[in-house]
Amino acid sequence: MFKLNKINKGRRGGALQTAHGLLKTPFFMPDATRGFIKLMDNQEVAATGTKALVVNTFHLYLQPGLEVIKKAGGLHKFMNWSGPLLSDSGGFQVFSLIHKNPGAGKITDDQVIFRSPLDGSRHELSPEKSIQIQFALGTDLMVCLDDCPPNDFSRLDLEKAVARTINWAQRCKREYDRQIKKRRLVGTKRPLLFAVIQGGAEIDLREYCTQELVKIGFDGYGFGAMPVDKEGHFLEEVLRQTASFIPKNALRFALGVGTPEDIVRCAKMGWDMFDCVIPTREGRHGKLFIATSKTKPSAININNAKFARDFTALNIKSKIPALRLSSRAYLHHLFKLNEALGQKLASLHNLEFYQNLVRNL
Repeated sequence: MFKLNKINKGRRGGALQTAHGLLKTPFFMPDATRGFIKLMDNQEVAATGTKALVVNTFHLYLQPGLEVIKKAGGLHKFMNWSGPLLSDSGGFQVFSLIHKNPGAGKITDDQVIFRSPLDGSRHELSPEKSIQIQFALGTDLMVCLDDCPPNDFSRLDLEKAVARTINWAQRCKREYDRQIKKRRLVGTKRPLLFAVIQGGAEIDLREYCTQELVKIGFDGYGFGAMPVDKEGHFLEEVLRQTASFIPKNALRFALGVGTPEDIVRCAKMGWDMFDCVIPTREGRHGKLFIATSKTKPSAININNAKFARDFTALNIKSKIPALRLSSRAYLHHLFKLNEALGQKLASLHNLEFYQNLVRNL
C-alpha cells in the first residue's frame, strides 16, 4: 500500500494508496481534533491542498460518542470529509490528563482508567478498546495505544514506558488482526496500523523499542512523545537516529512535528508524515508563515503596527481568491477588531503554506 519511489538528499518520495485517496510523501495533516478545523469548513480546508486530516480518538469517543458516529455511517460521512483520515490512539491525551492531574485517573499495565474532563464519568481505555474505537470511526490510518511519558521522565520510568508500549503494541496488533478478519477488509480497504516508538531522549531506548516493534510488524512507525526535551530543545539527533532504525519500506510518522523549520529538518532525515495544530492555532493568533525560498520558511505577526498600511497581498500566488485579494493591512484591521474572519484567513493562509512547503520538499 506504500511504495517508496525515490530518495533525494534524505527526503523520501513515495505513494500511499488508501481507501479514500492517494497520498504522496512527504505530507502534512492538520489536526481536526474533534472532527473539524476551527473556523473552516472542509471544502475550504481542501482548497489549501490538504489531502488528509488527523482526528482524535479520545475526544470523539467522549463527544459526540461512537453511537452517533456509527448512525451517521462512519466518521467520513459524519464530518463530510472524503479524503483519508488518520486517528490517533487517544493515548497522548489521556496520559497528559493523568500526568498533569493524578486524581484524573490511573495507569496500569492492563489499561488506563480515567474520568472524563467533560462530565467526570469513569472510562477505561485498553489497547484493544482503542483499536475497536478506531475501527468504529472508520479511519484509513490507525495508531496503537502507547505509554506516552512526559519529557522530564527519569531513565527508569522511560524504560517502563517502553516495555508497556511494546506490550500494548502486541495487543493492538492482535485486536487489529481480529477486526480485519471479522470485517473482511482486504487491499486498499484495509486501514494501515502504526506503532509508536518511545524512549525519550535516550537513543538506545528508541533503538530497542523500534527493534521490538518491527518484530511484531506494522505498516508504519511513529516518533512518540514530545519532539523536544525538558528545556524545550528540539531532539534533532534523536529524531535522526530513530528514523534510521525504521525499515526503509515502512512509513515514518513524526507525530506532533511541528514548525515549518522542524518539518524541513525532519523530511531531510527521512520522515514521511507530519501533523500539528501549529498552522491553525498560530494563525488564529495572527502569526503568518511566509516563504523566503521554496524550503526556507519565516514568519510575521500581523498584529504589528507596521502592517496597518501594508497593502501587499497575503499571497498573490494563492489558489484561494480571498488570500490573493486581501491585503496585510486588511488582515491587520480584522485582527484589531478581533474579527473571526481575520483568524479564518490567517489559518487558511498557513495551511496552504504548509501544503506548498511539503510539496516542494
